[in-house]
Amino acid sequence: MSLLLPDSGLLFWMFLSFGIVAFILVKYGFPVIIKMVESRKTYIDESLLIAKQAYEQMAVVKAQGEAIVDNARREQVKIMNDAAQTRDLLIKEAKEKAGIEASKLIEEARKQILIEKEDAIRDIRRQVAELSVDIAEKVLRGQLEKKEEQMTMINRLLDEINISKS
Repeated sequence: MSLLLPDSGLLFWMFLSFGIVAFILVKYGFPVIIKMVESRKTYIDESLLIAKQAYEQMAVVKAQGEAIVDNARREQVKIMNDAAQTRDLLIKEAKEKAGIEASKLIEEARKQILIEKEDAIRDIRRQVAELSVDIAEKVLRGQLEKKEEQMTMINRLLDEINISKS
């Protein structure tokens, strides 16, 4: 016997044991392994399909989200423009109202000044008239202290009245 060449009996028992193990594996082991590999393959294929669908849905949701954000930005710009126009309009109206009110106040002040000016002029005329009467009275008293002078004045006034009636 050689160490490298096996005996025929040993070969027979090795083939027989190999055949039995191979038969058991083919009959009972490989179907279970193949079934597990097939179920794992099916699970992986389903997972890939679900992942692909989720990715497609995510792309759709992302596109919708971007569309919503774009719409929101457009609305924001529109609202900001409307607010700016409203602000400008309110400022313009406020300036116009302020101008009108200022004009009214100035006109009322002018009227009040004219009224006060006329009142002051009337008051000054009245005071001048009173002073004139007082001065005339004092002058006449000074001139008419004597009875002769009084009679002369009365005659002269009567003559003036008679002349003006004729």
